[in-house]
Amino acid sequence: MQTDHSFVDRMKQNVAVQFLDRVEASPQGEAYRFPVGESWESVTWKQVGDRVRLLAGGLLSLGLEAEQRVGIAAGTRYEWILADLSIMCAGGATTTVYPSTNSEGTAYIVGDSECRLIFAEDDEQIAKLREHRDELPALSKVITFDGTADGDWVISMDDLAALGETYLGEHPGVIEQIAEKIPADQLATLIYTSGTTGNPKGVRLTHRAWVYEGSAIEAQHILDESDLQFLWLPMAHSFGKVLLSAQLACGFATAVDGRVEKIVDNLGVVKPTFMGAAPRIFEKAYSRIVQMTASEGGAKEKIFKQAFKVGTEVDRRKREGQSIPLPLKLQHGLFDKLVFSKVRERFGGRVKFFISGSAALNAEIADWFHAAGILILEGYGMTENAACATVNHPDNYKMGTVGPALPGAEVRIGEGDEVQLRGPHIMAGYHNLPEETAKTFTEDGWLRTGDKGSLDAEGFLTITGRIKDLFKTSGGKYIAPSAIEAKFKAVCPYASQFMVFGNERNFVSALITLDPDSMAEWANENGMAGADYADVVASEKVRTMIGDYVDELNTRLNRWETIKKWEILSSDLTIESGELTPSMKVKRNVVESNNAELISSFYS
Repeated sequence: MQTDHSFVDRMKQNVAVQFLDRVEASPQGEAYRFPVGESWESVTWKQVGDRVRLLAGGLLSLGLEAEQRVGIAAGTRYEWILADLSIMCAGGATTTVYPSTNSEGTAYIVGDSECRLIFAEDDEQIAKLREHRDELPALSKVITFDGTADGDWVISMDDLAALGETYLGEHPGVIEQIAEKIPADQLATLIYTSGTTGNPKGVRLTHRAWVYEGSAIEAQHILDESDLQFLWLPMAHSFGKVLLSAQLACGFATAVDGRVEKIVDNLGVVKPTFMGAAPRIFEKAYSRIVQMTASEGGAKEKIFKQAFKVGTEVDRRKREGQSIPLPLKLQHGLFDKLVFSKVRERFGGRVKFFISGSAALNAEIADWFHAAGILILEGYGMTENAACATVNHPDNYKMGTVGPALPGAEVRIGEGDEVQLRGPHIMAGYHNLPEETAKTFTEDGWLRTGDKGSLDAEGFLTITGRIKDLFKTSGGKYIAPSAIEAKFKAVCPYASQFMVFGNERNFVSALITLDPDSMAEWANENGMAGADYADVVASEKVRTMIGDYVDELNTRLNRWETIKKWEILSSDLTIESGELTPSMKVKRNVVESNNAELISSFYS
């Protein structure tokens, strides 16, 4: 793999300049496409640039000053990106708010960040702000994408653009003038971590951090203007934001649609060359394909299973540098036409690679996709380092690792095997929390991640799990829950969540949730069509089936890791219930608290 470390000296000084330079370099190139009704509409970089200038001018006309915060409370959509870019070009700083955040949480973030202005997606988001308007004295104006404007406190995007047109007419060249003066260490984004306890912390990320992330990806020469990204990730999360930085640096087009339920359908229509996603998306796709084949049964299922047996063996031989015997090669070619090509077609047929982040991806699921000719590159990072610290490369990857450090950045293993980071992508600190900031850095200036890991001789990082999630049984054995949980999802195609417990207990137990869509199909095929999810998962037939999967899991675990008792919960975990973060991570302590009595009963 060839990477260019000198790019750090050539980086753009800020996101505004990076964007304006991209518009100038690729004016007629496709920038974004987005759904309008049942079809997709496309815009060029010049069209985006023209719209962003007007919106940025509108923000300036409303009195926005350097580094003042502007909120965005909306789901992933084209207008979110326009709002973010216009804030950057006006010299402000974006504060991200998940649309699923309740009114109290929204008010806390908007108030703590002292937002002067905010983009609100619709009337639901506006209502949250109105409810707490008296607590938000700094908030002078709301700009809505689809909501109802009142001509006073709430205005539309078109209203903002009209203000901008007047302002730019009176101040020609002002956007370029502001962009040129933004220093690299100026605040660009405040992202509030979805903490499991207490109020979330605002992570202060500078222009340097975002420009570096995009430039580091561009320097690896894996993406260019010929690529097409499909973007669905929550833009309030750093994983989504970093992909925008990569787009500005590399110039590829992005198809945007944040509707999670439409991901697979959209991939078939958009036909992207790459996509970033959380592991849950790959787990659901894997489970869906396996279940569909199993339901067909007969010869199709036999061919499918044999295809992946052959594909996995060919894959293993290639990675180990072994030759592939002619009979095996011929079988693989046949199965590629009969099975693997159809799997790839479900994802559009043009995917060069997927990028997985936000949580650990099970190695068996990664191997399954790889056998079908779909490469999933696992990466690692956190909000505090602008999302990406390490990532595998299409020409140099190791399954089961999260890759080496980005060029120009560093990773080391500190005390207690903690992964620690240093580089241009590290946060400037937590907003208004100097003591919390100090605790997050070592004495010599490295970011403490709170993750346990190891580095091999070639610099590839392997993550064991969150240090605070590791626990010890009463027998003195250490357990890494995430490793066991990921293995179950590879074993059981119906699994949604699998949560392991047993701290200071004499054995390990688990709580299980099943995927509602998968169980609805199972119910249709097993005489329970139309039954409630809770009734389906409580049925003896489902309990027996899941018990068999737990038994299979236990054959793959050390004796002290095996699951002795378990229970299926009557509902899946959701963001709305507070048991999942908006980036689909399990809030383990919330789940444990909500089910404390049940877990205790395992040990009675």
